[in-house]
Amino acid sequence: MFDKLFVRNAIDRSAENGLDRRRFLHSAGVAGLGVAAAGALTAGAAGEASAAGAPSDGAVLNFALNLEYLEAEFYLRAVHGQGLPASAIGGKGTPGAVSGGRQVNFKNKVIKQFATEIASDELAHVKFLRAALGSAAVARPAIDIDAAFTAAATAAGLIKPGQKFDAYAGDDNFLLAAFVFEDVGVTAYKGAAPLISNKTYLEAAAGILAVEAYHAANIRTTLLNRGLAVASRAISDARDSLDGSTDLDQGLNRLDTANIIPTDGNGIAYSRSAGQVLNVVYLNPAVTTKGGFFPAGVNGEIRQSAKSN
Repeated sequence: MFDKLFVRNAIDRSAENGLDRRRFLHSAGVAGLGVAAAGALTAGAAGEASAAGAPSDGAVLNFALNLEYLEAEFYLRAVHGQGLPASAIGGKGTPGAVSGGRQVNFKNKVIKQFATEIASDELAHVKFLRAALGSAAVARPAIDIDAAFTAAATAAGLIKPGQKFDAYAGDDNFLLAAFVFEDVGVTAYKGAAPLISNKTYLEAAAGILAVEAYHAANIRTTLLNRGLAVASRAISDARDSLDGSTDLDQGLNRLDTANIIPTDGNGIAYSRSAGQVLNVVYLNPAVTTKGGFFPAGVNGEIRQSAKSN
């Protein structure tokens, strides 16, 4: 059962969006939560209209859930040889299968250990967001792992056209593949933060952002230590070619100086809009609703990429 205290706080602190208040109260199956909960059930159209023109908290969390589905499937397959359980993939929208992925034969004990930890975190993120959304949670969309990584590696110049990039071939390929996701996850949660009106959900999203940042720093540090800065820079440049003219990506070093933490001049992490994030995961700089890692698109209200130039 989902944490009752979290649900109570979420409802009590959601004064802006009546639709979300009723949706989360109903889907969590929680009754008797006090005056604020009762008020949520009787909120009128005015509360819902106040959110017109902006995505609801539920829409933003569902967008995040799509990304967590992708990361969880990637890491769980790398560590355990299988993806999300059937109990964690259903919901609204068109459910899809996952193509590709297998267990990595890790040679480095430390890499295997933190890959296992990350896989556990991503599974927990999926379960947490699904529980928070309840019956409003979207289903796992179709995910393409193998072909999408090959397309990404080709675009980055890591392989030649017609060759295949196997993200699960060994420690280094796994790390480079993980690098494709982790920096994007950090910028995605950072960019989504201003869209979340409910402070309890914002706090939860900030917590996930912090974990994704830990993951990204770990991946970036390990890549640099293993002499993969050049390949990582190629991936970073390829991502930047997809999400617009602004430089939102940084490699692992600058001249002879390490650059583990990509920040702006104020030491602040970069943000990507939802549309820019979709440009990257769809592997397409144009406006589209599908492609790349999500061949049929993501599920939910937020599903169109941005015009990047």
